[in-house]
Amino acid sequence: MTIIAAADGSALGNPGPAGWAWYIDDSCWQAGGWPHGTNNQGELMAVLDLFRSTAHLPQEDLRILCDSQYVINCITKWMPGWKRKGWRKADGKPVLNVDLLKEIDQAIVGRRYTFEWVKGHAGHDLNEAADERARAVALAYQQGSPAPVGPGFPGALQPVAAGGASTPTAAPGSAAGAPAPAAPPAPTAPPAPTRAATGQLHAEPALFGESGIFGQADLFSELDDEILPSGGPPAEDVVLALERELLRPDVRADIGRIGVLLHPDFAEIGSSGRYWTRDAMLMALEEDPGEAIEVELLSADRLSENSMLLNYRSLSRSGASLRSSLWLLDRGQWRLRFHQGTPEN
Repeated sequence: MTIIAAADGSALGNPGPAGWAWYIDDSCWQAGGWPHGTNNQGELMAVLDLFRSTAHLPQEDLRILCDSQYVINCITKWMPGWKRKGWRKADGKPVLNVDLLKEIDQAIVGRRYTFEWVKGHAGHDLNEAADERARAVALAYQQGSPAPVGPGFPGALQPVAAGGASTPTAAPGSAAGAPAPAAPPAPTAPPAPTRAATGQLHAEPALFGESGIFGQADLFSELDDEILPSGGPPAEDVVLALERELLRPDVRADIGRIGVLLHPDFAEIGSSGRYWTRDAMLMALEEDPGEAIEVELLSADRLSENSMLLNYRSLSRSGASLRSSLWLLDRGQWRLRFHQGTPEN
């Protein structure tokens, strides 16, 4: 028999109140979360808990439906190399979420499993069910209310705290089986966009540059909404701040934040004529976040209620470029849909 389950994570603010869940059917699912975490941590924890919950059935094949290609790649492609390098990436920097990945590495020993990527928020029944439950836990932490965490897997050997209590589980890094908190703590406000930051960019005039790192289209899942507060700054200021944020090296090194800021259908045309997809760009950023630039805004035009066009000049060691970025308001979150850059004569 093959156990088929969807695993998903949710983070409100990314990072912010976070939840995770795996789902087989209405009588067999489990969820949990933390007061402060990222979408990727939620995705990884959902997969880890699924392996733990089915550890008493090692002879059964496990088919995991996942909308995070970051998670799929971590487990199926990158972990062996990271382990050989002492859990460090090719550039020598520590691997993100290493504690969760080490636990997954132990949990999969002797198991027969496959991953199947599914598009998030696209009507896939199992994926939608897992996403709904993960988001419910994240909302519970945000609102300070309890959330159902599911009946768990029949006969599971792991402690009941992960899924049998009436409140979400403990934060990442806590001991396995630690009791769930009596009530979720007050939420931590998500970080506000930086309005005056010095951006960074590759020399080639594209948003992130053409680094020469060509990858398969397989990195990031659909990420959860970020709801912009009402009565905040003008949309032009918000979008400009987000554009500047995208050009910062520390942000480009944060795969979770970049996944939020780029629209699921993001595309870019570089000056060389290469057409970049969202996944190919994210893979390139994982290896090379680029160099420093300065930004000179030329115009910020509100094309419609849900779209904004930025035109600006970027200045770097390689010269000046003229750039255009189209931002769309996607379920309350401004996200970059398209970018193009051209060298300035």
